[in-house]
Amino acid sequence: MAEEDFIQRDPAAHPLPISSIYKTSMFRGPTRPPLSLKTGMADLTGPVFGPEELGPQDNDLILNYAKAGFPIGERIMIHGRVLDGNARPLRGALVELWQANASGKYRHRNDNYIGAIDPNFGGCGRCLTDGDGRYIFRTIKPGPYPFRNKINDWRPAHVHFSVFGTGFAQRLITQMYFEGDPLIRHDSILNTIPDAAARDRLVARLDLAASVPLDTLAYRWDIVLRGTRATVFENQLQGN
Repeated sequence: MAEEDFIQRDPAAHPLPISSIYKTSMFRGPTRPPLSLKTGMADLTGPVFGPEELGPQDNDLILNYAKAGFPIGERIMIHGRVLDGNARPLRGALVELWQANASGKYRHRNDNYIGAIDPNFGGCGRCLTDGDGRYIFRTIKPGPYPFRNKINDWRPAHVHFSVFGTGFAQRLITQMYFEGDPLIRHDSILNTIPDAAARDRLVARLDLAASVPLDTLAYRWDIVLRGTRATVFENQLQGN
């Protein structure tokens, strides 16, 4: 891509690293200027992920951890495209997701929420984008859960996403929310993003046209790597 193809990002759309409404950022946010480290070829050229690394059910969270039946909860599909700043599709990108189950519980030893573990749900998956930059996952809609911020703070239903470029140094991480969730406007983490339009770009839209009748609802969410409509990423503000 030529240098003139890059579209300038809007820095006002991104959250500050330390925010008074997100308590743990006061302790974890950086207080010193960032260091500039030289990037080597090993950071940009590997590993390269191909279809041989993925299993046939890696993008199906309803089946990929099932032991004795299906997981409990609302069956959904999440689909969309990975695009650059000029709306061109990114082919062969590794997209990963991880999430809580329908009761708002992560399969993690440090999750002490009272929600129940689902023995048939692992909560993570991955896929490669196709020639049109498309990805798709089948999963269970995650439940909300409380977190220790203010006295009664709850996270809305959300899914964590990761997108890899050509190496680990090009990994981008973000969160996706669901249209119509009343907890979105109360979320202290999402509201660290000052720009309302940037917050809205993290919300997936109900897509009845892609739903499976009598089976599965669908949500559409595109991931944009750069430009004025870029997705807000947690670990690299300017995108890929």
